Amino acid sequence: MASTSSSIVFDDIFTTDAIDKDGKKFDRVSRLYARSKNYDMDLTLDYNTELFPLTNGDSFAMALASSLSRDGGASADGEDGEDKDRDVWRPDGKGRIGLEEDYDYVMYGKVYKFDTGSSDVVTAYASFGGLLLSITGSYRHLTNVVLGDPVYVLLRQ
Repeated sequence: MASTSSSIVFDDIFTTDAIDKDGKKFDRVSRLYARSKNYDMDLTLDYNTELFPLTNGDSFAMALASSLSRDGGASADGEDGEDKDRDVWRPDGKGRIGLEEDYDYVMYGKVYKFDTGSSDVVTAYASFGGLLLSITGSYRHLTNVVLGDPVYVLLRQ
Protein backbone atom coordinates (compact mmCIF):
# COMPACT_ATOMS: atom_id res chain seq x y z
CA MET A 1 0.00 0.00 0.00
CA ALA A 2 0.97 3.63 -0.28
CA SER A 3 2.72 5.68 2.39
CA THR A 4 0.85 8.20 4.52
CA SER A 5 2.37 11.20 2.71
CA SER A 6 1.13 10.00 -0.68
CA SER A 7 -2.23 10.82 -2.20
CA ILE A 8 -2.60 7.17 -3.33
CA VAL A 9 -5.21 5.48 -1.12
CA PHE A 10 -5.12 2.03 -2.77
CA ASP A 11 -2.94 0.30 -5.35
CA ASP A 12 -2.52 -3.24 -6.61
CA ILE A 13 -1.94 -5.31 -9.73
CA PHE A 14 -5.04 -6.88 -11.28
CA THR A 15 -5.54 -9.65 -13.82
CA THR A 16 -8.55 -9.42 -16.12
CA ASP A 17 -10.95 -12.36 -15.69
CA ALA A 18 -13.66 -11.26 -18.14
CA ILE A 19 -14.64 -8.34 -20.33
CA ASP A 20 -18.29 -7.60 -21.16
CA LYS A 21 -19.48 -10.95 -19.81
CA ASP A 22 -23.09 -9.66 -19.88
CA GLY A 23 -22.72 -8.43 -23.47
CA LYS A 24 -21.37 -5.22 -24.93
CA LYS A 25 -23.72 -2.27 -24.33
CA PHE A 26 -21.72 0.64 -25.83
CA ASP A 27 -19.35 1.05 -28.78
CA ARG A 28 -16.32 2.45 -26.98
CA VAL A 29 -16.96 1.35 -23.38
CA SER A 30 -16.44 -2.08 -21.86
CA ARG A 31 -16.88 -3.47 -18.38
CA LEU A 32 -13.98 -5.49 -17.05
CA TYR A 33 -13.93 -7.95 -14.19
CA ALA A 34 -10.57 -8.51 -12.53
CA ARG A 35 -8.92 -9.99 -9.45
CA SER A 36 -5.96 -8.46 -7.63
CA LYS A 37 -2.75 -10.37 -7.07
CA ASN A 38 -1.68 -9.03 -3.67
CA TYR A 39 -4.84 -8.22 -1.69
CA ASP A 40 -7.47 -10.62 -3.16
CA MET A 41 -9.76 -7.77 -4.22
CA ASP A 42 -12.46 -8.08 -6.89
CA LEU A 43 -12.77 -5.19 -9.35
CA THR A 44 -15.50 -4.24 -11.79
CA LEU A 45 -14.68 -1.21 -13.93
CA ASP A 46 -16.18 0.55 -16.95
CA TYR A 47 -13.47 2.01 -19.20
CA ASN A 48 -12.91 3.44 -22.69
CA THR A 49 -11.61 0.65 -24.94
CA GLU A 50 -10.08 3.04 -27.48
CA LEU A 51 -7.92 4.76 -24.86
CA PHE A 52 -7.01 1.67 -22.82
CA PRO A 53 -7.35 -1.58 -24.80
CA LEU A 54 -7.38 -4.78 -22.71
CA THR A 55 -8.04 -8.46 -23.38
CA ASN A 56 -8.85 -11.39 -21.08
CA GLY A 57 -5.84 -12.43 -19.03
CA ASP A 58 -4.09 -9.05 -19.26
CA SER A 59 -2.49 -7.68 -16.10
CA PHE A 60 -2.58 -4.00 -15.21
CA ALA A 61 -1.72 -1.79 -12.27
CA MET A 62 -4.55 0.21 -10.74
CA ALA A 63 -4.31 2.95 -8.14
CA LEU A 64 -6.97 5.02 -6.43
CA ALA A 65 -5.80 8.48 -5.40
CA SER A 66 -7.36 11.40 -3.56
CA SER A 67 -5.47 13.87 -5.77
CA LEU A 68 -2.94 13.82 -8.58
CA SER A 69 -0.39 15.69 -6.49
CA ARG A 70 2.79 13.71 -5.82
CA ASP A 71 3.17 15.26 -2.37
CA GLY A 72 -0.15 14.01 -1.03
CA GLY A 73 -2.05 17.23 -1.69
CA ALA A 74 0.10 19.42 0.54
CA SER A 75 0.21 23.10 -0.29
CA ALA A 76 3.05 24.15 -2.56
CA ASP A 77 2.69 27.93 -2.31
CA GLY A 78 6.32 28.35 -1.25
CA GLU A 79 7.74 26.75 -4.37
CA ASP A 80 9.58 28.64 -7.08
CA GLY A 81 7.22 28.62 -10.05
CA GLU A 82 9.21 26.36 -12.36
CA ASP A 83 7.74 27.09 -15.78
CA LYS A 84 9.11 23.87 -17.28
CA ASP A 85 6.70 21.86 -15.08
CA ARG A 86 3.70 24.09 -15.79
CA ASP A 87 0.87 23.04 -18.02
CA VAL A 88 -2.35 25.03 -17.89
CA TRP A 89 -4.79 22.16 -18.41
CA ARG A 90 -3.70 20.09 -15.41
CA PRO A 91 -6.79 18.91 -13.52
CA ASP A 92 -5.22 19.41 -10.09
CA GLY A 93 -5.25 23.17 -10.73
CA LYS A 94 -1.60 23.57 -9.73
CA GLY A 95 -0.16 23.18 -13.22
CA ARG A 96 2.53 20.76 -12.04
CA ILE A 97 3.34 17.31 -13.32
CA GLY A 98 1.49 14.85 -11.13
CA LEU A 99 0.71 11.16 -10.78
CA GLU A 100 -1.07 11.15 -14.15
CA GLU A 101 2.33 11.17 -15.88
CA ASP A 102 3.08 7.69 -14.50
CA TYR A 103 -0.13 6.09 -15.81
CA ASP A 104 -1.73 5.41 -19.19
CA TYR A 105 -5.39 6.04 -18.29
CA VAL A 106 -6.85 8.37 -15.62
CA MET A 107 -10.45 9.13 -14.63
CA TYR A 108 -11.82 11.55 -12.03
CA GLY A 109 -14.95 10.75 -10.05
CA LYS A 110 -16.57 10.39 -6.66
CA VAL A 111 -17.08 7.59 -4.15
CA TYR A 112 -20.88 7.40 -3.93
CA LYS A 113 -21.54 4.22 -1.93
CA PHE A 114 -19.77 2.03 0.62
CA ASP A 115 -21.29 -1.35 1.54
CA THR A 116 -20.23 -3.36 4.53
CA GLY A 117 -20.77 -7.02 3.82
CA SER A 118 -20.11 -10.08 5.90
CA SER A 119 -17.34 -9.92 8.52
CA ASP A 120 -14.49 -7.82 7.13
CA VAL A 121 -15.54 -7.69 3.45
CA VAL A 122 -16.60 -4.29 2.08
CA THR A 123 -17.42 -2.88 -1.35
CA ALA A 124 -16.64 0.68 -2.44
CA TYR A 125 -18.47 2.17 -5.43
CA ALA A 126 -17.34 5.17 -7.47
CA SER A 127 -18.71 6.92 -10.54
CA PHE A 128 -16.55 8.62 -13.16
CA GLY A 129 -19.05 10.60 -15.20
CA GLY A 130 -21.24 7.51 -15.60
CA LEU A 131 -18.42 4.97 -15.91
CA LEU A 132 -18.64 2.88 -12.77
CA LEU A 133 -16.17 1.14 -10.47
CA SER A 134 -16.78 -1.32 -7.69
CA ILE A 135 -14.02 -2.86 -5.63
CA THR A 136 -14.68 -5.60 -3.06
CA GLY A 137 -12.36 -7.04 -0.45
CA SER A 138 -11.02 -6.70 3.06
CA TYR A 139 -11.86 -3.42 4.77
CA ARG A 140 -8.18 -3.14 5.83
CA HIS A 141 -7.17 -2.31 2.27
CA LEU A 142 -9.95 0.24 1.71
CA THR A 143 -9.70 2.22 4.96
CA ASN A 144 -8.48 5.34 3.13
CA VAL A 145 -11.34 5.27 0.61
CA VAL A 146 -13.96 7.66 2.03
CA LEU A 147 -17.62 7.96 1.06
CA GLY A 148 -18.34 11.26 -0.70
CA ASP A 149 -14.70 12.04 -1.45
CA PRO A 150 -13.39 12.72 -4.94
CA VAL A 151 -11.19 9.97 -6.31
CA TYR A 152 -8.92 9.37 -9.29
CA VAL A 153 -8.52 5.93 -10.81
CA LEU A 154 -5.15 5.49 -12.51
CA LEU A 155 -4.37 2.51 -14.78
CA ARG A 156 -1.23 1.30 -16.57
CA GLN A 157 -0.20 -1.92 -18.26
